[in-house]
Amino acid sequence: MKPDIRRVTWKSASETLKDIRFKVFVEEQAVPVEEELDGMDEVSTHFIATLDGNPVGVARLMPSGQIGRMAVLMPYRKHGIGALLLRAAVKEALQNGHTEPFLHAQTHALSFYAANGFVAFGDIFLDAGIEHRAMRYNGGV
Repeated sequence: MKPDIRRVTWKSASETLKDIRFKVFVEEQAVPVEEELDGMDEVSTHFIATLDGNPVGVARLMPSGQIGRMAVLMPYRKHGIGALLLRAAVKEALQNGHTEPFLHAQTHALSFYAANGFVAFGDIFLDAGIEHRAMRYNGGV
């Protein structure tokens, strides 16, 4: 079955969004809770991927055009769900007038974002103790 991607608000779906993000970032990657909840959720646009009605992934688009908090639960990775979430966030960003949506990719995921139209720039930096690199959308997908 194909995943369903829905655009949601923090107010309407915060529990689901937090549940998936905490499982991926806080539990799997040991990101401190205070860094995961950065105060930007209420002003951002969110996306939830569901499979057979069950939430399996999330993404966030901030007002600046930055895409982030991309998280797919472990059993559902490598099935295209992340790409669908990313495309939804890019589409929303472009519709909101952001000509170059951008993100901070964990270095292990650089090839995923590159395959989805993003180009890396700048140096590697640490965020929550994890190596990241800035990337901007260059179109093409």
